[in-house]
Amino acid sequence: MSIPRAPGEGSVRHGHGDFDPGLLAASKGLRRISVCIPARNEAATVGPIVNAIVTSLTGTAGGIPLVDEVLVVDDGSVDQTADLAAQAGARVLIADTQGGGKGQAMQSALKAAEGDLIAFVDADVTNFGPHFVTGLLGPLLLDDAICLVKGFYQRPLHGAPDGGGRVTELMAKPVIDVLFPGLVSIEQPLAGETAAPREVLEKCGLADGYAVEMALLIDVASRFGVSSVAQVDLGIRVHRNRPLSELRPQATDILRAALERAPLITPD
Repeated sequence: MSIPRAPGEGSVRHGHGDFDPGLLAASKGLRRISVCIPARNEAATVGPIVNAIVTSLTGTAGGIPLVDEVLVVDDGSVDQTADLAAQAGARVLIADTQGGGKGQAMQSALKAAEGDLIAFVDADVTNFGPHFVTGLLGPLLLDDAICLVKGFYQRPLHGAPDGGGRVTELMAKPVIDVLFPGLVSIEQPLAGETAAPREVLEKCGLADGYAVEMALLIDVASRFGVSSVAQVDLGIRVHRNRPLSELRPQATDILRAALERAPLITPD
C-alpha cells in the first residue's frame, strides 16, 4: 500500500485569514466541534489559551458560536495546569496514562471529546489567538474532501525570527525526503496544531508519544491521499523551546514511527 498521489499533486494551502469565524459557524450545521489541548505542566500558558477560545469562539461571552467544547487533557502535571484550565472555562480530563506522553493524551482526548470535528492545539504557545482554531477548522467545514488539516508557521528561536523546529528540520523532513517523498509539500509535519473529523482519527488511530503527529500524517495520506491534507498558515508561533538534550527522545519516536510505516511506500 502506498501514499496515493497524482503527478504534481500536493497538499491544499490556505491562510488563516481566508476563514471568517461567522461564516464558519454558519457552515457547521449539526456538527459539533471540540478543541482539545494536551498539557503537562503548562500553568504559565494554558489559561490564556483556553480563555481566548472560550471568549471568542464558544458564544458564552458574546463570541462566535463555533466551538462546542474546550477539553484540556492533563498528562501528569505537578503544577496548576488543571486548575487554571478549569478556571478559564475548559473541561479538564486526567489522561488515562498519567505522564504517558503526547500521543496517549491525545488518545484520551479523542475518547472523551464530544465533537464530530476535533482540533488539537498545543498548550505552550505564548502568542495564541483564536485564528489558530478558525484556521484549522476552516478547511474541514468548507470542503468535505479534507481529512486532515496541519498548521504551519514561522518559529522564532532565542530572539531570532526563525530557527525553531529543530527536530522537524533535522529528523522529520529528511525522513520524508527519503521514505515519503509524496509528503514533501508538508511544511510542518510535526505541528501540534492539527484537526480532523472524528471518523478519520478513529480509522487511522493515534500513535503513542512524540510519534503521534508524523504517524497520523503518514496514515491519513496513505489511506486518503495527499490531496486530502490541507495546510493553513497560522502566522508566527511562539512557544517554549526545549534544550537540545531533550530533543533526542522526540527524534527517536519519529524515526521509529516512520520506519514502521516505510513498507507502505512502493517505488514510483
